[in-house]
Amino acid sequence: MPYVLPFLFLFTISASYAASLSQQESHRKMVALLAEVRAQNLDDNPYQGEGQLRQLEDQLQALPDAAPVQDRIRLHFRLGIAELFLGRERRAIDHLTAAEEMLAGQHSVPAQVVNEIHFRLGLAWLRLGETQNCVLNPNAEHCILPIRPGGFHTLPEGSRQAIPYFQAVLDNTAAEERLRLSARWLLNIAYMTLGQYPEGVPPAHRIPPEAFESQAAFPHWVNVAPALGLDTFSLSGGAVADDFDSDGYLDFFVSTSDLAGQLRFFRNGRDGTFADRTEAANLNGLLGGLNLVQADYDNDGHLDLLVLRGAWFGEHGQHPNSLLRNAGDGTFCDATFAAGLGQDHYPTQTAAWADYDLDGDLDLYIGNETTDTFVAPGQLFHNQGDGTFADVAPTAGVDQYAHAKAVVWGDYDGDRWPDLYVSNLGQPNRLYHNQGDGTFADVAPTLGVVSPRASFPAWFWDFDNDGHLDLFVAAYSATIADITAAHLGHSVSVEQARLYRGDGQGGFADVSQDRHLAQPTKPMGANFGDLDHDGFLDFYLGTGDTDYAELMPNVLYWNQAGQRFVDVTFASGLGHLQKGHGVVFADLDHDGDVDIFEQMGGAYRGDGFADVLYENPGFGHGWLAVEVVGVESNRSGIGTQLRVDVVEGGQRRSLYRWVGSGGSFGGNPLRQYVGLGSAERVAQLVVFWPKSGREQVFAEVPVNAIIRVTEGRQQLDILALPAFKFAVEHPKRAEHHLHK
Repeated sequence: MPYVLPFLFLFTISASYAASLSQQESHRKMVALLAEVRAQNLDDNPYQGEGQLRQLEDQLQALPDAAPVQDRIRLHFRLGIAELFLGRERRAIDHLTAAEEMLAGQHSVPAQVVNEIHFRLGLAWLRLGETQNCVLNPNAEHCILPIRPGGFHTLPEGSRQAIPYFQAVLDNTAAEERLRLSARWLLNIAYMTLGQYPEGVPPAHRIPPEAFESQAAFPHWVNVAPALGLDTFSLSGGAVADDFDSDGYLDFFVSTSDLAGQLRFFRNGRDGTFADRTEAANLNGLLGGLNLVQADYDNDGHLDLLVLRGAWFGEHGQHPNSLLRNAGDGTFCDATFAAGLGQDHYPTQTAAWADYDLDGDLDLYIGNETTDTFVAPGQLFHNQGDGTFADVAPTAGVDQYAHAKAVVWGDYDGDRWPDLYVSNLGQPNRLYHNQGDGTFADVAPTLGVVSPRASFPAWFWDFDNDGHLDLFVAAYSATIADITAAHLGHSVSVEQARLYRGDGQGGFADVSQDRHLAQPTKPMGANFGDLDHDGFLDFYLGTGDTDYAELMPNVLYWNQAGQRFVDVTFASGLGHLQKGHGVVFADLDHDGDVDIFEQMGGAYRGDGFADVLYENPGFGHGWLAVEVVGVESNRSGIGTQLRVDVVEGGQRRSLYRWVGSGGSFGGNPLRQYVGLGSAERVAQLVVFWPKSGREQVFAEVPVNAIIRVTEGRQQLDILALPAFKFAVEHPKRAEHHLHK
């Protein structure tokens, strides 16, 4: 890591020096540092650099004429993979074809190698077809499984050329079963893109059409991002929707892990359009970022943003995070160094805000990534109330050394003190119980919530409206081989998600099987919200892996009154095949139902894709949107509990929400949306403030309204924020920047 050491020398600064920096100096320092990160990582970054490619080219060039053919095959194969990951499909195909041609007469080459070359050739051609059609000539129906006529490829070369190679793998009985399952999946997708599924697929390899049917009828959603200019093209990244200019309407931040990728800010025009205000907001030069988390950290009434960087890069990911302070005038300033958050740079993509000591200020936990070659402790930054933070993780007992992929706060035992759950990839997960004295104790083994071991996104929520926080932890272990097997009705032996039902007293029960959550999935970005406004929370998983082969549909689960979840992915039109990252549930047009935004794109330089925004078609149910403003508590109201008592069909029932941004990868608005089903009225709204332990009760709250509750004020405010329709065409589409 020679390129990292100068950064550490120049930019690792003492807390006292950080406090002396002005925020303007902090901003300039960050822009300069990110430019250095970009420049010095161009070669060595394992996902975006060209260093490995050049090494392979040198090895091939230096190979003597008398070298074994197997060595030449191996280098051409590896060069083909490297070129493909850089987005150079034609070059990849040339190298892989060269490797294939050298197989002739080489009887000593293992069948596994032959099959892998054929599989990767099929994948390279399929990827070329995706680039030519879905990337360079996109429309809203591309890559949505099952692929419908609007998503058929008009340039068929890629899929046509891919099919014989996948067929070759399937025809080779010596091929490993998991590779055969993967080839079968991609073969069916290739035929779909040509409009030849199911009839054109050889019967022996056809995945039956009923495998692509949902378990229940559900309205079809449409991707409107291209029409709104929100189809930003980038690599994997984060997304947040919230009101960043205090006009009551929801704006957008989107980021990308591309080291050269600009953080983007879109302001809601309140007329169905969104305007790119990145430059005007003083954000130019703030590059990279895999995840985003919002909060008003300094209690000034303006929502700020945390940008997380370096995840998956290991020792190459020692990039600084950014704390962007909202000045309240439409601009942001990077206050990271001034706030004391810039002393150490660890790879991360997960963090969460909470007032863990109930002093009225939001504190911050950052889950960093320890690997076999790099050590990175978890960090708990205590808010000192003056705009600065101090890392107290060691004394608090939460400085774990693990590969953290999700951190979430929630008061699972109802004692008012926020507790911390950490999802660790490949290691036991942690549930740190807040002991109320500034320290925490890991109770995950005792409570039986350490699994799944291969875990990623997680969140606290109340899925069954019993008033107790439950815990969802997704498994990150399935592949397209597992998903193919499941679609064929075969048993699948792979770790699966856990849904832990809380009892409110500090106990959990695993109800994953009972609630029908046993399907294999591999989510990264994920979030939840009430899509049909029946009062119960649904959720959406953005799935995938770094390998181009892992073309799996993102998954939508529909909550059936807390009794079970139904997979409605294919009926909804949300089964996007590209890599899903930051997921947001938000009512962007103020029509009363939440839409879904998803940041798309993979990790490798050649795996960019356009973001999507699915418009909710509406379900005809009532709703209530609640904003809370803390006075004694933190201004954002994070951690505040809401209970909405409704009368429906003459019966009274209660609906529960906790103020926060939702799941661990993607930021919902802090404004809480509560579906009311067919309720005639809201009998009362109860707001519980954990800091003080006090409740506020409001009777006969209006339905189909956006309201604001201010701590200690007995009059709620009804916000006049008219709905609008999304613009059919945006005056300027987001530009697509390809790495070719």
